[in-house]
Amino acid sequence: MRAPFVIQGQSVAADQRAMIDVTLPKLNSHTSLSMPLHVVHGRKDGPRLFVSAAVHGDELNGVEIIRRLLESKALRRLSGTLVAAPVVNVYGLIHQSRYLPDRRDLNRSFPGSASGSLAARVAYLVINEIVKHCTHGIDLHTGAIHRTNLPQIRANLDDPETDTLARAFGVPVLLNATLRDGSLREAAAALGIPMLLYEAGEGLRFDEISIRAGLNGILNVMRALGMLSPSRQRARIPAPFIARSSSWTRAPESGLLRTLVPLGAQVQRKELLGYISDPYTGTQYEVRTHIGGVVIGRTQTPLVHEGEALYHIARFRDDHDDVADEVEAFQQTHMDNDEAIVLPIV
Repeated sequence: MRAPFVIQGQSVAADQRAMIDVTLPKLNSHTSLSMPLHVVHGRKDGPRLFVSAAVHGDELNGVEIIRRLLESKALRRLSGTLVAAPVVNVYGLIHQSRYLPDRRDLNRSFPGSASGSLAARVAYLVINEIVKHCTHGIDLHTGAIHRTNLPQIRANLDDPETDTLARAFGVPVLLNATLRDGSLREAAAALGIPMLLYEAGEGLRFDEISIRAGLNGILNVMRALGMLSPSRQRARIPAPFIARSSSWTRAPESGLLRTLVPLGAQVQRKELLGYISDPYTGTQYEVRTHIGGVVIGRTQTPLVHEGEALYHIARFRDDHDDVADEVEAFQQTHMDNDEAIVLPIV
């Protein structure tokens, strides 16, 4: 039997589970807060994977993904250790906000400091109480409020191990994203920990396709790491397409947007994406893309201001038709796959 897993001074024996509360700085009302951690310590040795969600407090898909992950029967024969943090930014979740009470973005505050700002202190706890105990990581995100993202993985694909895990996740679009200063991904990379960032859906909303794809993706990665046995069912893993760059098409005028293209659509350079109408005069302005590619992100609200980001378009070396076809097949698969839903026990 393998040695216990020790975190926050608590010991979790092999083939056991535990929920551990990481103490956070109090609210200004002196209300105590804690960050919940779920530890599943397998019977056999293996990688130690952390899965985190709600680093931005209004990004909720990941919270549900982790709930379903922890109910998955596949974990009964886990090799290694799973450390799941369904709500990292507890403050933001309470206030339905992306940010912390000090108006800082937690995902620009890593690796943090024990004596810094509130954001720096929370970031320091995450790094020292979660990340440093693990060998690999997956961070779950959505688009911001009123902005939705096609399911995609963002990672350093120039690292061979990270590239292998990104391909195993099983989404059609991989974005070779540079590390952002202060991000959890950058802090993990500095510690030599391969990490994936999953982006899908919209802030403050559940999106079933994004949730199913995220759950299946994590299980796929765990199988690739040898933490879980290979699936007996032959699941269709999409052939991923790697985007080396992306760009936002912005609003040429303020007004009301009427969009013409969905997520996953193939677009050509100078293609018409929608119209912005002046609510007073009724004058319409065309929105055209300056690059060709596939739409991987889009605003959800018709109300836009001049210069606002409207369509996030990724450029691929591959044929755009192939990418769009693969995205459509991926979405259909996750709409039809009822087995991906883990229902609560009544």
